Amino acid sequence: MMNASLSGHLQDGGHHLVQRVYYEDTDFSGFVYHARYLHFFERGRTDYIRLLGVSQGTLHTQTDLVDSVAFVVRRMEIDFKSPARMDDVLTIITRPGEIRGARMMLDQTILRGDDVLAIAAVTVAVVNGFGRARRLPDALLARFGGGADN
Repeated sequence: MMNASLSGHLQDGGHHLVQRVYYEDTDFSGFVYHARYLHFFERGRTDYIRLLGVSQGTLHTQTDLVDSVAFVVRRMEIDFKSPARMDDVLTIITRPGEIRGARMMLDQTILRGDDVLAIAAVTVAVVNGFGRARRLPDALLARFGGGADN
C-alpha cells in the first residue's frame, strides 16, 4: 500500500513535497550542487503525478507502444536565487500551467521556510512508446484539471 505522506500532498491547486538535503546532495562547499536541484524538481513532478492517481510505472508497462504514454522534460529554465545547505528542509511546490496537445507547462519552486531558493519553468512533452509526441489522453487530461478544449 502506498503511503501518501511520502508523496507530499495536494494543496491550493498544486503539490507540496518536503525533502531534506543530505550530504550526497552537496559539493565541497557544503552547498547543494546545482545539478541536484534537478533531482528535487523531478521528485516534485513525479509525486504530483502520483497523487493525481497516475501511475507512471503502469503507463510504462503498457504493451501498445502507439497508445502508451510517457512524460519527458523538453525544456527547463531554472533561476537559482539562494543556495540550500546540508540538513536544510526544503519544500518543492509544483503547479500546473497550460496543457495543450502534447505539452504540459509546470511551474516549480523550491523553498526553505519562506525563502525562495530556486524557480523552474518546465515544459513536459507527452510521448508514446516510440518517443513520438502524442496528445495527452482525455482521461489523464481531466486529472490535471484540463478539459476537452485544451
